[in-house]
Amino acid sequence: MRYQRPKGTADILPGDSQTWQYVEGQARQIFKTYGYQEIRTPLFESYDIFSRSAGDTSDVVTKEMYDFKDKGDRHIALRPEGTAGVVRAFVENKLYGPEFNKPYKVYYIGPMFRYERPQSGRQREFHQIGVEAFGADNPAVDVEVITMALRFFKKLGLSDLRVAVNSLGDQESRANYRQALIDYLKPHYDELSEDSKERLEKNPLRVLDSKDERDQQFVENAPSILDYLTPAAAERFDQVKEMLDSLGIDYVVDATMVRGLDYYNHTIFEVMVKAKSLGHGYTTICGGGRYSGLVEELGGPDEPGVGFGIGLERLILLLGDEGVELPTEDGLDVYVVGIGEATNLESFRLVTAARDAGLVAERDYLNRKPKAQFKTAAKEGAKVTLTVGQREIEEGTVHFKVMATGKEVSVPLTDCLADFGKVYQEHVEEG
Repeated sequence: MRYQRPKGTADILPGDSQTWQYVEGQARQIFKTYGYQEIRTPLFESYDIFSRSAGDTSDVVTKEMYDFKDKGDRHIALRPEGTAGVVRAFVENKLYGPEFNKPYKVYYIGPMFRYERPQSGRQREFHQIGVEAFGADNPAVDVEVITMALRFFKKLGLSDLRVAVNSLGDQESRANYRQALIDYLKPHYDELSEDSKERLEKNPLRVLDSKDERDQQFVENAPSILDYLTPAAAERFDQVKEMLDSLGIDYVVDATMVRGLDYYNHTIFEVMVKAKSLGHGYTTICGGGRYSGLVEELGGPDEPGVGFGIGLERLILLLGDEGVELPTEDGLDVYVVGIGEATNLESFRLVTAARDAGLVAERDYLNRKPKAQFKTAAKEGAKVTLTVGQREIEEGTVHFKVMATGKEVSVPLTDCLADFGKVYQEHVEEG
């Protein structure tokens, strides 16, 4: 029987995995300059962590989560996003204590799981890069994470970036807006989608995020949350915009944006790119915002948080479609050509000596003809070929060829085995 990977998953094969490693490496490098350190949390958590954080009316919880009962009858869910698990770790490990600097900054890179219809750049198992900063209410931290995301995308070679921002306000702002939204939507109740009917009383802001065409017509003319911000919330949003202006960041205010999870308040944002490959207009490649009540919701103190998430599949697909050339790993430094079975031991010793010198080295293991081995060396871009046959064994030498220059020398086998790095440097790096 032939087995296939589960629907909505992908094999990331060698060659492609190098691209992933490069993108992840750039993220790690940039986050480090902003003081962020890596955190690794479990792939699965208690179901309640996600239902309480994402909101029990969100699509993530009601439709998309992989959840199950384990053998101890515990309700478990594979993580559909990264923030909730990080917050749980922040609370459980008491990272809010006075011994830790504030804001407490972490980033994560890893797989997430959502049961949704697979499509290009969107899988049931997908990978996310995200950051979280806890313990600072300063709107400068909001802007910092936005600029960090932009710096990351620019480093990868993306241009024509834009930021969309909105404010969901504080609790009073949301309460006032919630009622205004209910009053606006109720007369259209019968015309709404079934999902939006269910959400109208529980969480009417979710209607604004509906993708259903029936709901879209009402969303267009819905009241703006910006008209219901308290003076304090409005002033905070003004500070965010002022900082973005001061940095010359291109942004738009999108009053209909609410993001897909219920834990956000105050600043929310999306980073978009104008990509020819994705059609006309801008496409979102990063989203995030502030969530001042989430730490407390999961059993911790009243500590504010802010962060973002980036879907890796979509990002890497975009880089490919846009023709962004990413640096590739150099090929082989050394390829050992062994002529005849009698050279097996010396070939093994030579390739080991090269690797011990920190070089990327490979050899033939199939006892192929020399022509086939040289062909492989050329295909893999080997900088140097070492050839050892019966004659070289008898003479105690190795045939050393620099492929770029055509330089060929006979080198004592003992020198190669004693300090191959020195031999390599003498003949390759010094000419």
